[in-house]
Amino acid sequence: MEAQKRCLISREDIAQRIKELAAQISRDYPGRDLVMVGVLKGAFIFLADLVRALPFPVVVDFVRLKSYGAGTTSSGEIHITKDVEETLKDRDVLIVEDIVDLGLTLDFLRKHLLTHQPRSLKICCLIDKRERRQVEVPLDYTGFVVEKGFLVGYGLDCAEGNRTWPEVYELLNC
Repeated sequence: MEAQKRCLISREDIAQRIKELAAQISRDYPGRDLVMVGVLKGAFIFLADLVRALPFPVVVDFVRLKSYGAGTTSSGEIHITKDVEETLKDRDVLIVEDIVDLGLTLDFLRKHLLTHQPRSLKICCLIDKRERRQVEVPLDYTGFVVEKGFLVGYGLDCAEGNRTWPEVYELLNC
């Protein structure tokens, strides 16, 4: 059965919001050594578009955390399967995440990266989805707020599918 979906965020709206986020980040980090840490796999498209919109060079690194497996609900257990490779001590670090849902994974990652003793640590997410939030995390840059729904596209997936759709959709039969 083909997924029934409803477009929530168009590619034009995403592109416009990325320009706005890049402008805000540029104002906050003038002349700074910024390390942007993307959370794999979901954030890679957002991160790529965001770094290309910045008017200054940044260092890019990635982490990969496992909490969902191949399903659609979090297991509640979070594991680092790929850690940062860059030295973060005394550097400005910006976590780039695709979606903040429960908040558990991002809270875990934030605490982990703080052990690396960065000068500063902020968070940028494409989507702040508040429906099931269990842990509040400080979101410094937010693309869009979506109250509920199972979202796919633009990096977001359902059991590893639908990630490459250029817009963000709500799956209606998931």
